[in-house]
Amino acid sequence: MDNVQTRLAIALSIIWIAGTAFIPVCVAQTGDIAVAVNQKNPIDHLSSQEVRKIFAGEKRSWAGGSPIKLFVRAPGSRERAMLLKLLGMSETEYKRYWTAAVFRGEAQSEPVALFSNGMQKEAIGVYPGAVALVNAQDVKSGMKMVRVDGHMPGEAGYPFN
Repeated sequence: MDNVQTRLAIALSIIWIAGTAFIPVCVAQTGDIAVAVNQKNPIDHLSSQEVRKIFAGEKRSWAGGSPIKLFVRAPGSRERAMLLKLLGMSETEYKRYWTAAVFRGEAQSEPVALFSNGMQKEAIGVYPGAVALVNAQDVKSGMKMVRVDGHMPGEAGYPFN
């Protein structure tokens, strides 16, 4: 490497280290999936059962009445695998479940499937009632992690790891 490449590599390393300095050590060392909501959502904690009801479409509004807007990751992602595990469904069963819910008029549509972490961040920041399962390391400004069963991602007892 020449001198410019060496300096660039050092600078990028410093930027990366500085960027990860704000991630709690317990989160940085895990692959926990966080329940993330819009930062203005007053919800701070949920039970595992409430999270399951939200992502099953059984709970459609937050306390106070504002509608819940579900965002899920596209098939093949770790977040999607956690969603299917939470609901006890295969991908095929999940698609059938939501198709039937829409057909019966219990839901307007299937949850919006997003293909990237950036899309999740944007969606959660835009919709006040948004909720998504997000890799804890990818929670950014505009998003808020919710305590589940009294625990945050990375803590012992956190249910989504």
